[in-house]
Amino acid sequence: MADRTHRPRPGRAGSRDGGWTPWLYLAPALAVLAALLVYPIYQLGLISFLEYTQEQVSGGKPTSFQGLGNYQALFADEQFRQVLLATVVFAAACVLATLAVGCALAVLLTRIRALPRLALMLAALGAWATPAVTGSTVWVFLFDPDHGPVNRLLGLGDFSWTYGRYSAFALVLLEVVWCSFPFVMVTVYAGIRAIPTEVLEAAALDGASQWRIWRSVTAPMLRPILLVVTIQSIIWDFKVFTQIYVMTGGGGIAGQNLVLNVYAYQKAFASSQYSLGSAIGVVMLLILLAVTLLYLRLLRRGADRDGRPGEAL
Repeated sequence: MADRTHRPRPGRAGSRDGGWTPWLYLAPALAVLAALLVYPIYQLGLISFLEYTQEQVSGGKPTSFQGLGNYQALFADEQFRQVLLATVVFAAACVLATLAVGCALAVLLTRIRALPRLALMLAALGAWATPAVTGSTVWVFLFDPDHGPVNRLLGLGDFSWTYGRYSAFALVLLEVVWCSFPFVMVTVYAGIRAIPTEVLEAAALDGASQWRIWRSVTAPMLRPILLVVTIQSIIWDFKVFTQIYVMTGGGGIAGQNLVLNVYAYQKAFASSQYSLGSAIGVVMLLILLAVTLLYLRLLRRGADRDGRPGEAL
């Protein structure tokens, strides 16, 4: 009984000494992140509460505190509300298309032989590794109304894809999906390969179709991976800048293809309204932070649900 009374509980002996050990390992990375993120975010938030234009930058006029005045002016601007709505819709379309193409090709990789699989992987990784500026320029050439091969193949004549609002957004969406689907494809393919073959074979023996196997077996087992690629795609597609700026000439005719990142750039650098540009940046930061927190909550909820004894995946 004495030994049982004085025996330390599991996990208690080294809890005090090892409590700070993970933070010591993370300290270098946290220091780099603090230097690269914390101070710029602080400056971004600070400028968004000030009157900070070219006059203040040049020293011709003192800086004054505006409080929430920049945000009030921003949300009172009809163009900002339209750009915000366009950004949300465009990002949602890009995410859905990227996930659909990436998941479909990931399933295809499991159905084809080694040589075609290798060719598809190399082609996809080549698209992923292409710089955004280069890829956008190539796509503009492919769909050029005068010299592009796409209009000739489709018989569209001198149709300009970047002239109309929706056709320009569709063109940019295709380029975004082209350079984004390899991440989804490779990640989902790795997850599918990790699923026990016995589970898929049992579903096939029960007479389930390929779509039913994906919907009822594969997708639920890939839930954590699908959640990760979805959140990553939302963050990437919500802050698209290069493709819109290059392919639509800075936001399209009369700003019809503006998204928040390009709109913030125009406010801050084209119009020298640095405070309004910073306010747009803060709004984007808060939206993406909310998406990240939602991701963490869903991930924790999924971990808690999977960890309960006797509950199916």
